Amino acid sequence: MSIAVAIDGPVGAGKSSIAKECAKRLGFIYVDTGALYRCIGLFCDRNGVNIDDTSRVEAALSHITLDVKIKNGTQHVYLNGYDVSEEIRLPEISMAASKVSAIPAVREYLLQFQRDMAASQNVIMDGRDIGTVVLPNAEVKIYLTADAEVRAKRRYDELIAKGNNVTFESVLADLNQRDHNDMTREIAPLKQADDAVLADTTKLDFDSSCDLLIGIIKEKAGL
Repeated sequence: MSIAVAIDGPVGAGKSSIAKECAKRLGFIYVDTGALYRCIGLFCDRNGVNIDDTSRVEAALSHITLDVKIKNGTQHVYLNGYDVSEEIRLPEISMAASKVSAIPAVREYLLQFQRDMAASQNVIMDGRDIGTVVLPNAEVKIYLTADAEVRAKRRYDELIAKGNNVTFESVLADLNQRDHNDMTREIAPLKQADDAVLADTTKLDFDSSCDLLIGIIKEKAGL
């Protein structure tokens, strides 16, 4: 029987990097669901689709094909046959992803895709509504968070390291806006599942955060 680990939490909590490392240590497949929403945001951005026009975004879905492949232990996402793993991390695509994720048709489009990935293999899946909507019966549910300023500093350092010209203030403002969007949307808002374990990494470094989550996973999954 496969084991599903659902990790939810706000932007910049380190979900992707921590989940990826935990999957590597445990021999699980890591699935970054946020990357899927980013792909849709990227398609809309690059093709002139107004993301504030729900009907246009819904119509665009019929022109989108997604795929996820694991190469050397790393997840690569493909949009219409092209590897867009790097391009989807641009700041403007982050906001586009946040907006399209509030559209019911987009969430429905990706729901079965995500469930199919978890049905046949041990996975660690992170996002905003994994434990509450996508995998409500996951064996392990974790709500990963940290203080907003700490999350913004982590995201700022990550963007600067990649050569992006951003300020800490702009990153913090963007993070707060995305938190608001994610937590107040009508469809599948970001919240801690009733049976999820709260993991606060405000005072933890990366390795300590990974150790914390692996301990939770092993205990809950009986590994």
